[in-house]
Amino acid sequence: MLYPLLRPIIHALDAERAHRLTIAALKHTPPLGGPEADPALAIELAGLRFPNPVGLAAGFDKDAEVPAQMLGFGFGFVEVGTLTPLPQGGNPRPRLFRLAEDRAVINRMGFNNGGQADARARLETVRRRAGPVGVNIGANKDSADRIADYAAGARAMAAVADYLTVNISSPNTPGLRALQSAAALQELLHGVASALPAPKPVFLKVAPDLEPDEIDAIARVAIDGGVAALIVANTTVSRPPLKSPHAAEAGGLSGAPLAALARERLRDFRSATGGALPLISAGGIDGADEAYGRIRAGASLVQLYSALVYQGPALARRIARGLTKRLRRDGFASVAEAMGQA
Repeated sequence: MLYPLLRPIIHALDAERAHRLTIAALKHTPPLGGPEADPALAIELAGLRFPNPVGLAAGFDKDAEVPAQMLGFGFGFVEVGTLTPLPQGGNPRPRLFRLAEDRAVINRMGFNNGGQADARARLETVRRRAGPVGVNIGANKDSADRIADYAAGARAMAAVADYLTVNISSPNTPGLRALQSAAALQELLHGVASALPAPKPVFLKVAPDLEPDEIDAIARVAIDGGVAALIVANTTVSRPPLKSPHAAEAGGLSGAPLAALARERLRDFRSATGGALPLISAGGIDGADEAYGRIRAGASLVQLYSALVYQGPALARRIARGLTKRLRRDGFASVAEAMGQA
């Protein structure tokens, strides 16, 4: 309730500095409540129980500093990272831009994080989780063998993750998206699976900037490679018409302008997988109507991040409660019943 009053102060600061101050404040805040829990919202996916389908996307809590606090704001699950084997500083600043006129964000962070060892130590202390906590893993920018980096990440983080997300879709690490090609992806998934010390759900996060033949190939390899779910999608390098003076900044665009493309890619992957692979929809989700539309279009879960910049942390609980109302309005007893019923 306080966020509308605090937002002008927060937005007066550089975007990255404001984010770091937010994380610092949350670290000293005990978790408030927990995930919004309504039996109709609960969903089972990859052997995990999600108390509601509204998740926090990777990028907010890069170093796994506040997963419990974010679950406390009503999220049904939280994904931390992206975490690389070794710490890295990321790209030069400034590298994070608010596009307030467009309710959007552009970032070119470059997987800045403190490395997997420190994050693992923090996650080991989060003993009781109110909802699943996933770990998003990536490769170091200067790695000579990126597939080996992903394998190392799977090996290092599996024990403290409810699921792992293989992120090959960031536009801010040169050459990373090349791992979405069929041959490279097949090798990558085999390397990750072979590195796991025990069975663990592996999700794959893909880019929205894909051609039809690439979508078909990724879907085929993901199914054959035992991927538990696809996250569709990351930020886009495309540029729809924007109003902000930051519109020309390089990097990945997220927020409201990504919604149409994210919806299109969700439909594309639903068709390409034939319903054989659970889909998690991300990109431009800023309210219950958008989240419900993604579920009706075939998503099992949804993720958001950029909308928090403009609406604050109460958004997760508002969306979850809005989903309950829409399910009841349309006569669905659960999220599972509404999936794919558009």
